Amino acid sequence: QVQLVESGGGLVQPGGSLRLSCAASGILLSMYTMGWYRQGPGKQRELVARIFNSDSTNYADSVKGRFTISRDNAKNTVYLQLNNLKPEDTAVYYCKANKGATLDYWGQGTQVTVSS
Repeated sequence: QVQLVESGGGLVQPGGSLRLSCAASGILLSMYTMGWYRQGPGKQRELVARIFNSDSTNYADSVKGRFTISRDNAKNTVYLQLNNLKPEDTAVYYCKANKGATLDYWGQGTQVTVSS
């Protein structure tokens, strides 16, 4: 059984930082493209960052220079470092493991709230 479990969310003030984790069981994350997505209140889910098997990465324009995605294959975990957080970053953050055109696994999400 495949499980992706996100953690690390919380309430933080503007300008603050958080590190989200996505721990996998049942699959090897090194074999998948891993992505972090988010869904804010009243908004559609959007891609935030991805890391490919080659360890190359890409980011949404809105988070470039502030967020960093990384992978620890020994821990079978993917991270998203969130720095200089803004109120508009408030969302539920999800991780996704993707292989090919149709194989996707999603986590249950972790809430990030940026507010003073």
